[in-house]
Amino acid sequence: MTLQSTDSSRRRMLQLALALPAATAFVSQAAAQTSGLNIPPASKDIKPFSVSVRQSAIDDLKQRLKNTRWPEKETASDWSQGVPLQKAKALIAYWESKYDWRNFEKRINAYPQFRTEIDGLGIHFIHVKSKHENALPIILTHGWPGSVVEFLKVIGPLTNPTAHGGTVEDALHVVIPSQPGFGFSDKPQAEGWNVVRTAKAWAELMTRLGYSKWVAQGGEWGSGVTHALGHIRPAGLVAAHVN
Repeated sequence: MTLQSTDSSRRRMLQLALALPAATAFVSQAAAQTSGLNIPPASKDIKPFSVSVRQSAIDDLKQRLKNTRWPEKETASDWSQGVPLQKAKALIAYWESKYDWRNFEKRINAYPQFRTEIDGLGIHFIHVKSKHENALPIILTHGWPGSVVEFLKVIGPLTNPTAHGGTVEDALHVVIPSQPGFGFSDKPQAEGWNVVRTAKAWAELMTRLGYSKWVAQGGEWGSGVTHALGHIRPAGLVAAHVN
């Protein structure tokens, strides 16, 4: 890879970061109290969960955005010196005055969510079962920087394919966990949570949900977890796909 292509990739990553949905700014259980998240401790039982952020935390964020101290404008006319000041100001203005967190809460809470403790960590996940009896379970793993939000738009087509031009044979039961330290899953307190350990946790999750035959898919960092699933071949896994 040339230096020019590396710089181009970095610029694309910065542009992508500005375009990411605000929901990817989820924080972990370790920061729950200071961030205003209401996350109860997890147990080995699978317990229903819904997203709830205290209004004081939202107000605090808006105040901190309002108090942003801006640098001088860059001398370049492109992205070669980083995020252009105008782009950064537009992003902060959107977060401060236009983004509706409560609307997002309603959106994600429309899906069944749960938390359960696996290998010492509380794992958050969305679990939507298809109305089609013989649907195949699939576990979808998000990447970095990302979250379960990446998959919200595909839940409908996967679980109810007949409403989207597919067939009954295409139906899937969908499981979408938040990786350790992401979203509403707990943050590891020590080293060791590599892709293999996460893959083993996913295998335990699918077993705990009662699935004896299932498939896996993942992208970006989630592809590492899915590759690991393919290597360790836990009971029940019959196929894995990555991008």
